[in-house]
Amino acid sequence: MTEGLQLSKWLAELERRHLANLTGPELTRALRALSSCYVERRGKLAGGAALQGAGKRAAFAAFYGPMHFLIVTEVVRALGACDSRVDDIIDLGCGTGVGAAAWVLACNSRARVIGVDRSAWAISEANWTYRQLSATGTATKGDITRFRITASPRSAILMAYAVNEIDSVSQSRLLTTLAEAVRGGTRLLVVEAIALRDKPWWSEWAGVLGAEGARADEWRFEIELPAPLRELGRRAGLRLRDLTARTIASV
Repeated sequence: MTEGLQLSKWLAELERRHLANLTGPELTRALRALSSCYVERRGKLAGGAALQGAGKRAAFAAFYGPMHFLIVTEVVRALGACDSRVDDIIDLGCGTGVGAAAWVLACNSRARVIGVDRSAWAISEANWTYRQLSATGTATKGDITRFRITASPRSAILMAYAVNEIDSVSQSRLLTTLAEAVRGGTRLLVVEAIALRDKPWWSEWAGVLGAEGARADEWRFEIELPAPLRELGRRAGLRLRDLTARTIASV
């Protein structure tokens, strides 16, 4: 199955899965509430506010999941991450599993995905995503700041939209772990929304990981969004002109 057909099939399955118990208007209202949480109440994210309630979970999976999939796909290609083979992609704070799945599909890779997240719901969704997108691997529940990492040039660590959802003490502990891993040859990709106002940690992370050879970038991609995402975003009043992100990468 080509990547485009696989993506279309996945989006259709997402809609069926998450509209089974919600109406279209209910999903739209939930997406507005979730977007407000990200934009105006980021301080609550460390407490899991983004996934509180069936509506927000459905909106996260059906809208932000595919959007993050598309962004990670574009970033991986732009960074040339497919030029180097990796055997394992460790997805810390994997959410619904879209980040590592995007990396695997973008590179037509056979890498094994190891997803870790604190949310049991997210783990279930991630394992469903892996099956839908033919990514080999498993997501399990765990503390991403204490996950044991063995440095290896054949391994990669992905953190997509996850750093803001842990407290500052845990961020510092995780930064030390990631710096040691990069020093040992492990590849790293940190992906975040482009705005800096809610990321007081960014400059420190860019500096510490930059000292180990990582690069920091800002990205803007002009792509045609799939019709289901365009329509859902339009109904929720979201402006979707292009895809943007900032990254710290050593790939």
